[in-house]
Amino acid sequence: MDEVKHLVAIGASAGGIEGVKAIIKALPEDFVSPIVVVLHLSRSKETFLVELLGKGCKLKVKEADNQEALQLATVYVAPRNYHLLLEDDLRFSLSVDDPVNFSRPSVDVFFESAADVMGPRLTGVILSGGNADGAIGLAKIKEMGGTTVVQDPESVRFSAMPEAAIRVTEVDFVLPVEEIAEKLVELSAANYKAGFMDGDRYA
Repeated sequence: MDEVKHLVAIGASAGGIEGVKAIIKALPEDFVSPIVVVLHLSRSKETFLVELLGKGCKLKVKEADNQEALQLATVYVAPRNYHLLLEDDLRFSLSVDDPVNFSRPSVDVFFESAADVMGPRLTGVILSGGNADGAIGLAKIKEMGGTTVVQDPESVRFSAMPEAAIRVTEVDFVLPVEEIAEKLVELSAANYKAGFMDGDRYA
């Protein structure tokens, strides 16, 4: 397996699907970093989210499977009604533990597990949403040396999620959704060009 030097984790809820779609559609076909999308989904109704996000996207889009190894240039979607976690060996695990912030999958659960594994090689992104899920996880990413990006609350349909994230941590970048893909390309290129070891951070 090619080495994963950088991971992008995106969390969103109400009003966030449009933002996720805009970001991944704008990424070039040579974007290397894997991306994990955690969205609050209906527990009882099929959403066809993979098909929706994959339309017009230059990268492979798929649902994350239990014990699946993280691969480059792939967009993974957290399955509905499961918490998604990243293990030390860069494989996914699924959990049916109680909802967190009324949500399963929870953005916090994935962000915190990924921060423990990836450290400074992780970029966390919070988009539109109607609750505070993701704020604590984004703070953990910052604490572990990762990079934090939040969609500008003035440009979202539901501002509770980005506002909560901004309240609990000193966010690195607050951007309109139209500028987030460009920032992710920049961060990914910096990580892969630098080829740094754990504990270092891009310049």
